Amino acid sequence: MFNVHPTSIRGCKTALALIAVLVLALVSPVAVQAKKKKPAATTQKKAEPRPQVDLSKLVWPEPPNLPRIKYTNYFAGMKIDYAAEGKKPTQSWMDRLAGGQTQDEKVTNRNFPFQLLGPYGMAVDSKNRLYVADQKVGAIFVFNTETRDSELIRNGFEAHFAMINAIAIDDNDRVFVSDGKLGKVLVFDANHKVEAQINEGLVDPLGLAIDTERRLLYVVDTKQDVVLVYDADSLKPLRKIGTPGKKHTLTGPGEFSLPTNIALDKEGNVYVTDSLNFRIEIFDAEGQFLSQFGQHCDAIGCFERPKGIAVDSDGHIWVVDTGLALVEIYNRDGELLAYVGGPGRSLGRFNDPMGIVIDKNNRVFVSEQYPWGRVQQFRYITDAESAQMKAEREKSAGAAQKDGEKDKVQDRGQDQGKPKDNAQLDAQIPPVQ
Repeated sequence: MFNVHPTSIRGCKTALALIAVLVLALVSPVAVQAKKKKPAATTQKKAEPRPQVDLSKLVWPEPPNLPRIKYTNYFAGMKIDYAAEGKKPTQSWMDRLAGGQTQDEKVTNRNFPFQLLGPYGMAVDSKNRLYVADQKVGAIFVFNTETRDSELIRNGFEAHFAMINAIAIDDNDRVFVSDGKLGKVLVFDANHKVEAQINEGLVDPLGLAIDTERRLLYVVDTKQDVVLVYDADSLKPLRKIGTPGKKHTLTGPGEFSLPTNIALDKEGNVYVTDSLNFRIEIFDAEGQFLSQFGQHCDAIGCFERPKGIAVDSDGHIWVVDTGLALVEIYNRDGELLAYVGGPGRSLGRFNDPMGIVIDKNNRVFVSEQYPWGRVQQFRYITDAESAQMKAEREKSAGAAQKDGEKDKVQDRGQDQGKPKDNAQLDAQIPPVQ
């Protein structure tokens, strides 16, 4: 027999009362409302869209002047699939058993979306694809400028690179790449397979240019202070411009001190950035000195660290100055016509700009390296296009002026048909004393 104590009975009653109070509290309307409001509290506010830059307003010079340069695009590297972040990764049974990474999580040199770090030389092929030599990545980026898709010519896979500098492409889409550390120029076929290389006479090749009509390959050798000229088909050396072996001390016309880059115009004239002499030297297609321009200072219209150079379809000379963070545009006489840039990371400005290329479609590409790589794209408005724009503006201004004069005549005719308001006229005439 169990002994039943009164205190135990009272304790049981107290416990039952507490349980009843808790049940009532849980089913009360206040608790129900709290449960209903809880999901609403967890809803997240939608992020406001970022303001977009109106690229149509990025022009040089600024209105009301007629624009001669328009900003169009930029490239920073291979596409990154941000949508893939929300996808459930696939995992093999071995991964699940071992607890390792999924197949999608495994990153290799073949599938990682590389970004530009140190872009320098550039070129455009017959398909309008942009080739960019990246010194830090050790690869050549090939961009489809319309879709922004890209592929790589990689060190250790398609070729062996040490310090790639410049790129030139001929009319058969053969790709020439200078490598300063290896002291050679690699030649790729149109399918990006190495087919040849140039070693003879080279120490530190940097800038490249190809004369497709005369079948000449120009190679700037910075350490030797010369420009070497090769047959673009046989790759045999033909001649050199400049005097080697003077250890960057020469300053005379036709001589170089640390030359860096080179460009050609439609007539085959040669333009070389003579960096340590802070000037541009111009030669004819036979290598004979023609003229020079430039001076050293840290102001617009001077050179501090001239690097990349290009010539547009109208013969204007575009020079990248790394020290000034500018692209300066000159005529053959060395007169400054315009400039683009200035230090900064916003669109249309540069940090450590290096290379420049202008293609047959008047697209201008400028590479920059600090603090990360980027290639900015512009559109050059030619002299003919500018003249047409000017004529259209004058025509529209003349039409607007004629319409204004016509409106004035109509207003005067309407006023003549109306009765004169003598009171108003008399009010304007002072009374005779």
